[in-house]
Amino acid sequence: MRVITVNLNGIRSALRKGFFEWMRLQDADFICIQELKAQEKDMTEEMLNINGYAGYFSYAQKPGYSGVGIYTKIKPKKIITKLNFDTIDDEGRYIELIYDDLSIISSYFPSGSSGDIRQEIKFDFLKFMTKFLNLKTQKKEKIILCGDLNIAHKEIDLKNHRGNKKNSGFLPEERAWITYLIEEIGWKDTYRNVYPNEEELAYTWWSNRGQAWSNNVGWRIDYQMTSPSFNYKIKDALVYKEERFSDHSPLIVDYDFNL
Repeated sequence: MRVITVNLNGIRSALRKGFFEWMRLQDADFICIQELKAQEKDMTEEMLNINGYAGYFSYAQKPGYSGVGIYTKIKPKKIITKLNFDTIDDEGRYIELIYDDLSIISSYFPSGSSGDIRQEIKFDFLKFMTKFLNLKTQKKEKIILCGDLNIAHKEIDLKNHRGNKKNSGFLPEERAWITYLIEEIGWKDTYRNVYPNEEELAYTWWSNRGQAWSNNVGWRIDYQMTSPSFNYKIKDALVYKEERFSDHSPLIVDYDFNL
């Protein structure tokens, strides 16, 4: 089974840059996308029905902002887009497709880089997700959590770790959340499961400021995390950089699992 996750930084922009042509060639079972920056009325046929893929989406109330989705050819039994966390629900930051033996989540975690208010929302969401994912773990649910978590976990996960220790995305509390998920409740960071020591090939996001892309001054903030009950082999993982569809690159993971 192949799963792709990517922050598109605008689905209309990604369409113009050839994302959907590339997507058709990947033979993926699930394509999780974040930051649609579009609402239902903005979605064209080119974005909705792609070679047998159906798209499922959660849109932000605010136009041109946030939003997540999942493309798949496998019809889900249930779709969840609300967590009863008002900010997250209003901003379209979560969607979950539920099957008999698997749940696929596409989520766009808040950024705190714009100021203290947004950072507090981010911290509140991390606390919420701790309880939420703990409960799912206790229920032995098989889950793949995909998305832009807006957190680089360790120093290996960003180029300029020394200069970012007090910045949102690399704060100790944020990093500790991922550590807790992995070390305390047994989730896997799939990319690091395959490539524990990879540095520069692991980055998934580059700032538009300066020459971050050309100098590979990147961050690894996009993940596929698997729950303890999803204990199937991770065959391979790749950050695709041959083409650029946004300021993020797609993370592709192949699993020894069939739905």
